[in-house]
Amino acid sequence: MNYYFILFVKGMAMGIANVIPGVSGGTIALITNIYEELINSLKSFDKKALKFILKGDIKGFSNYTNLYFLLSIFTGAIVIMLFVASLFEYLFENYRVLVWSFFFGLIIASIYFVGRRVTKWGKNSIISFLLGTTIALSLSLINKGGENNDLFFIFICGIVGISGMMLPGLSGSFILILMGNYELLMVKSLTIEGFNIKILSIFCLGSVFGLLSFSHILAWILKKYKNITLSLLTGFIFGSLSITWPWQNPAAGSTIEKDGKKVVTEWVSYVPDFNNETIFAIILISLGFFTVYCIEMIDTKK
Repeated sequence: MNYYFILFVKGMAMGIANVIPGVSGGTIALITNIYEELINSLKSFDKKALKFILKGDIKGFSNYTNLYFLLSIFTGAIVIMLFVASLFEYLFENYRVLVWSFFFGLIIASIYFVGRRVTKWGKNSIISFLLGTTIALSLSLINKGGENNDLFFIFICGIVGISGMMLPGLSGSFILILMGNYELLMVKSLTIEGFNIKILSIFCLGSVFGLLSFSHILAWILKKYKNITLSLLTGFIFGSLSITWPWQNPAAGSTIEKDGKKVVTEWVSYVPDFNNETIFAIILISLGFFTVYCIEMIDTKK
């Protein structure tokens, strides 16, 4: 029982990391020594696992897939995410600039540490970095940070967002920011007042599909094209800084009524005045950078 409780706590740590942009749940899994077992357990959901289910052999299925291990991890992650979402909703509503300042620092640090994983910055790596930067900038110009609650798009968000759990150094929440749906999926839909079972179900289905479909593909890509993949991700993060810029106001006429709630569909960046809030925001940017730095140093030692 103590073993599964420890796994539950480790899952909580991963859940917190997956909610915070710039911090990877995969990195936390590495630090807590469960990453390899987690990936191998997820990979075990294959044809053989399906045969166990068709035979009604629940014990064989649970042993083959390491089911109790996965349930402990994911239960811990889900429980803490529900709690953190309520906290973040309050913070976004009352201290939006300060929250995004901390996130901005996290993501700046991610650029350095993901880029540092590239063992050789050759021609192909530089081209991949520029391509990733261009893609992210293009998406930021198209999206402008607006939410999209189209169910198919939310399914896609689930597929790509779950990569933060499988790839150490890449934040799934960061990808959701880039896609414009971070607040909708990681904050609003998880709170008691805004709990949306339909949106969350589709997002979870996308996540499960991504886990089962791409765990093998991602492992193969990283093995064969590690430097190119990591340099692409580095450019992707770098090009997205305009989206995560802390000082943004709703664009004129961009606030609309949707399902009885006010939703901002477009944000416009501005340069802040130098005041107490700006000083505090800069401190939080530094704190965000230092947080990722500490996590990466622990990861390196591991």
